[in-house]
Amino acid sequence: MKNRELITRFKNNIIVSCQAQEGEPLHVPGYMTRMALAAKQAGAVGIRAESPADIKAIKEEIGLPVIGLWKVVTPGVDVYITPTLEAAEAIYQAGADIIAIDATFRKNSEGKWAWELIQEIKDKMDVLVMADISTYEEGMNAEKMGADLVSTTLSGYTSYSPQIKGPDYELIESLARDLKIPLMAEGKIRRPEMAKKALELGAYGVIVGGAITRPLEIATEYVDILEGFRNEKKA
Repeated sequence: MKNRELITRFKNNIIVSCQAQEGEPLHVPGYMTRMALAAKQAGAVGIRAESPADIKAIKEEIGLPVIGLWKVVTPGVDVYITPTLEAAEAIYQAGADIIAIDATFRKNSEGKWAWELIQEIKDKMDVLVMADISTYEEGMNAEKMGADLVSTTLSGYTSYSPQIKGPDYELIESLARDLKIPLMAEGKIRRPEMAKKALELGAYGVIVGGAITRPLEIATEYVDILEGFRNEKKA
């Protein structure tokens, strides 16, 4: 299996997610490659990147292992993180070392479950698969169905998972305890101490994105907090 040994680099380390969504100021060719370079210089051991174009550019210029995904939105369908085999093949050809897919209990745009897609990817490509999940049951099922890693990416982003502001530490702890494959803590990790706590709870490694690479999101958080302060002063 391609690059299975690279997973050992992730242990007790950070992977930085370098993504910019459509409509954000940094959603411009080349910007995420610069973000990835900054992450590498800081000591990150891997990059999570979105779209074939960004994956290819980052892989060629930065040289770190890349967890690739492609967000393909289909009206009326909740699954959009690498939802199809076609999307997976595109990011594989772009150079992704690991393909991240939505592995929740929701069907994709083709009416298939995540475990069907995992098998299709394994049959056609020599690549590792990371399952982005939102609940304990989804994480355990992903391991059973052949995923190489599990990530808590989608906790709070499905209607049936806990809607909390910070990381889902309970999910991290329970999956880290029961999975036999590596668990990556991801989602709402906004401060270094949060990442440290995830590792203390047993996570294999951590993935941090918005708190590092999305200035619009970071600035908005400050603005919202200070607006709340101003409102309190007026009361």
